[in-house]
Amino acid sequence: MMLARSMLLFVLAAVAEIGGAWLVWQGVREHRGLLWIGAGVIALGAYGFVATLQPDPHFGRILAAYGGVFVAGSLAWGVVVDGFRPDRYDYLGAVICLLGVVVIMYAPRG
Repeated sequence: MMLARSMLLFVLAAVAEIGGAWLVWQGVREHRGLLWIGAGVIALGAYGFVATLQPDPHFGRILAAYGGVFVAGSLAWGVVVDGFRPDRYDYLGAVICLLGVVVIMYAPRG
């Protein structure tokens, strides 16, 4: 149950951070305006809050592991939202990052 909760929190954090950054990008780079930017800032704040809900008490560990989730999630976001087509090296890098997440977060510790 704790593992499922942690993984769900990583997914929610990824949606909030990547979505927030995308909204800011759209507001600035695509000239969609301040409402898009403001929504992005709110989503980025939500990401920061969601990260605090992880069961592990170590900030550094959570953020380091989340980095791997962010890499894979950003590629997935690009595929779904922007029509990005990753190549085999993108996929390989994402798998390596996610393996790092598993090691950092879920390796047995004494």
